[in-house]
Amino acid sequence: MQTAHRVYFQNSRKMRDAGTASVELVVTSPPYPMIEMWDDGFSARNPDIRKALKQRDGLAAFKLMHADLDAVWQEVHRVLKPGGFACINIGDAARTVGDDFMLYPNHARILTCLLELGFTPLPAVLWRKQTNAPNKFMGSGMYPAGAYVTLEHEVILIARKGGKRAFKTEEEKRRRRESAIFWEERNAWYSDVWMELKGTRQRIGGRTTRNRSGAYPFELAYRLVSMFSVKGDTVLDPFLGTGTTLRAAAAAGRNSIGYEIEPGLRSEIFSDLPGLARFANERIQARIDGHLSFVNQCRETGREIKHFNRSYNLPVVTRQETGLLIDVLEDIAPQEPDGFRVTYSEDPRRVLDPRCFFPKNPHPGNNGQLSLF
Repeated sequence: MQTAHRVYFQNSRKMRDAGTASVELVVTSPPYPMIEMWDDGFSARNPDIRKALKQRDGLAAFKLMHADLDAVWQEVHRVLKPGGFACINIGDAARTVGDDFMLYPNHARILTCLLELGFTPLPAVLWRKQTNAPNKFMGSGMYPAGAYVTLEHEVILIARKGGKRAFKTEEEKRRRRESAIFWEERNAWYSDVWMELKGTRQRIGGRTTRNRSGAYPFELAYRLVSMFSVKGDTVLDPFLGTGTTLRAAAAAGRNSIGYEIEPGLRSEIFSDLPGLARFANERIQARIDGHLSFVNQCRETGREIKHFNRSYNLPVVTRQETGLLIDVLEDIAPQEPDGFRVTYSEDPRRVLDPRCFFPKNPHPGNNGQLSLF
């Protein structure tokens, strides 16, 4: 199995190299309107935005910034296949412009645009980004009517193009079965509040990917890719930044396309490729370890698990998990221009320690230890 990953250093308002109805999933985080670090970028594309900010007209600037993003959401609708998903991580902005402090509801504005384009909105995720700052309050502090609620979450909007996706061919059904998620993962991932993800720097291949770009954590992208696509699908990120979505897609056995308007990020996107396979395989190891820990907890509490995964011979809660098969990354090769190709192990099971497989009738003496790599 192989996957291909390609970056286009172009404005995603016109994604000419992405065909109509050509991708199954979009995972992205755009520049946040009315967050100061993005003012220059928005203003460069529309000088009226800078003019509105200088005139202290925050609402006018807010509307103009979103008008700039609307063209991208229209392109997202075009390139998605029927039944495909768009997952958009966006934060609202609390800002003082002139003498006026107000909340600029970015997530609501984008959701309105998606509705107008014909998307079907689905329940969203609140990503709670906790802070340890002792003075995190906003406003006048202790006095009522002058203090403001702190803004410590972002929203992951989830929308679908049309109705449910159909898996018709045997090949499509097989890829879907192998892309199954462990029962305990499903319970955590498909929750409407994510609190355990940290919006901090995350190391891949010896470098950090969350810096001036404001990139979201690898785990956020990896989770969304695993939840809303199947192996062999193509994932698009129209605001690629440092390339987190591409890495998550590669780790999950999906193809990917990224658009990035800033060519200066090229070195950051591709510099960590040598370490990506190891990092991705460590994440796969963590999934297996997490499932083994769950299985052991069930055994300790006397809970019976009736099904077995066919590939790993591991106990699983549901019949849908019996075909789950996680592809292990074996090699990553650069591809010109601005891309790379990932090769996966022909038999991911061959890296498992067969001595640690669960027997058909697991007993309390089996310590359940298993090592993938």
